[in-house]
Parts: sequence; structure tokens; C-alpha cells
Amino acid sequence: MPKLQFDEAEIRQLIDLVVERTFQMDFNWDWPGGVAFYGVAEAYEATEKQEYIDLLKSWVDEWLEDGLPKLSINGVSIGHALITLFNVTEDEKYLIVIKDMADYLQNDAPRFADGVFQHTVNSVKDVFPEQAWVDTMMMAGLFLLRVGKLLNREDYVEDGLKQYHGHEDFLQDPMTNLYYHGWDNIAKNHMSSIYWARGNGWAALTMAKALELVEVQHPSYMIIDCSLRDQLSTLVRLQAESGLWHTIVDDPTSYLEVSGSSAIAAAILTRGTLYNKYTQKAISGILNEIEEDGKVSKVSAGTAVMKDAVGYKNVPYKRIQGWGQGLALVFLAELLKTSKLVYR
Repeated sequence: MPKLQFDEAEIRQLIDLVVERTFQMDFNWDWPGGVAFYGVAEAYEATEKQEYIDLLKSWVDEWLEDGLPKLSINGVSIGHALITLFNVTEDEKYLIVIKDMADYLQNDAPRFADGVFQHTVNSVKDVFPEQAWVDTMMMAGLFLLRVGKLLNREDYVEDGLKQYHGHEDFLQDPMTNLYYHGWDNIAKNHMSSIYWARGNGWAALTMAKALELVEVQHPSYMIIDCSLRDQLSTLVRLQAESGLWHTIVDDPTSYLEVSGSSAIAAAILTRGTLYNKYTQKAISGILNEIEEDGKVSKVSAGTAVMKDAVGYKNVPYKRIQGWGQGLALVFLAELLKTSKLVYR
């Protein structure tokens, strides 16, 4: 496979720009900040730039002055940045919050079907009874797995893995190997039955990250690895010539979308050189959508499980979004990590 071609100095400069623009946004303790700051944390892991940790610390410390806000599946996503903060600073106050969030998931988060998390949001009016959304794999499943490894808590690890397997069972189509956005366990259907780009990105990225944490001898390793392998083999064949993926990945009449593309491309990178020709196109496609001020463009707004394909096609993508910033940072950070591991 041809070696990836990119300018490492340019990637570092772009990371700086995206991080700076991200902290010019205002976030609540919720998933837009959770994903944005996960990206910042990944950028720190790749660059070891202390400024990124200082920015994260300042934001988190200010919020914690008033105590931990009411939690939901989406709200737990802030925990990803807290894990990085604790690992770097060893400050116990972050560990206390991490434990509180994990305890919420284990004991208070709504579940169905033998322990699968029902997707919940911070808004009291949005209730999705017995619905599994692929978003949960990012917001809570990966978090539980990371906390389990951090604290050496096998129960957290196994509960995190249960979320991966439950969401695979409910959401991965055995024919296409793509992930649906959601499952309604009461109606026993996939609602709109759409293969949404950011949703497939959530699944692919979090499975790739899980494989870095699960021992190869664990039975779950091959379950996750095979799910990701088959999903990616379909996704790479749906990549547009621009290097991006459509917001409905199998519908070329839907618009090209950058947050999902970034997450998918980051997952592809973890497969080594196998998909280099697709990664190379993704590098061009994603970098072309990072503006001079660090805004990541062409990022779809927050998206519930829509009623039909028209609903997804009409989700706006004009504004800057925290998840767009964060997932672009994950991809850029993965490029730097891959460069260090493979190409030097």
C-alpha cells in the first residue's frame, strides 16, 4: 500500500487552530462539549502540548465549582476529558467525578433488554423509551470501558463490553454490515432504518478505540474486531471521490458531512496500511473543510433519529458544532500517532 502523504507541521498547525476555535465556543455539561473535549484530549495525547490540558482544566474546574450537574447518557461524555485530566494531573477531584459518573451508569441509567442502555439526553422533554441509539457507544459504552481499565474494575469493563455487543446486535445490519441510527425495542424496528454517517462514525471509532483496551484473549475482542472489519469494508466502498462520506452513507444524493467522515477516517487509520488509499482521500477531504479560523465546516447539527431520509437530508450544516471540532481533532491526532508508529 502506498505511504500516506501529509505535512506533519501542517497537521500540528491545524490542530492548534481547531483547538483555539473550539474554546471560543460555549458549552454546557453535555455531549457537544463532551465530544469537543474528547478531541482536545486526543490532540494532547498526540502532541503533548500542555496548553491543551490547561484549557481543559480551566473549563472543567469552573463547572465543578457548582458540583456535578444532572447526568444522562449524553452528559456522561464529558468523562472522556476527565480521564485524560486525571491521568495527566493525578488530581483526585477528577477521579471522584469519574467514579460518580460510572456509578450513575451502573445504577441509575435506564436500561432494557438485559442491560442495554436506553439513550437519554439532558432535556426533560426528550424521552426515548427502550430505544438504543448508536450515539451511546461513544457517550457511555467507551467511557465505561475506559473507566474499567483506569480503575481495574472488571465489572465496568464487562458492562462497557455489554453495551458494544448489545448495540451491535440491535443496530448492525447483517446484510450491509452498516449500523442503523437507532432501534425501538417496543415497536421492534429500526425506525427510519437509515445508515447515518455520524452514527457509523460513532460505531467505527469507538470499536477501534475499544480494541486498544481489550486483551486479544478476551472473547469480546474478536466480536468487536469482526464487527468493525465488516463495517469498514462496506464504508470504504461508499466513500465519495472528495474523500468524505454522505450524511446517509449509501445515498449519494445526501450531502457530504465532515464529522461522520472524520470519525470513520480515524477508525480506518487504526487498521494500519490496509486502507491507505481511502485514508489519503479522506485527508484531503477533511483538511479542505477546516477554515482559516479553525472552524470545521459541513458538520450536521444535532440529529435525533429522524422519521425518514428526507429528515436527515434537511438537517442543517451551516453552523460550527462541538462534535465537528472534536471528531476532526480525533482524526488529526490519529494521523500524528500513526505517523510516529508506522512511518518513521
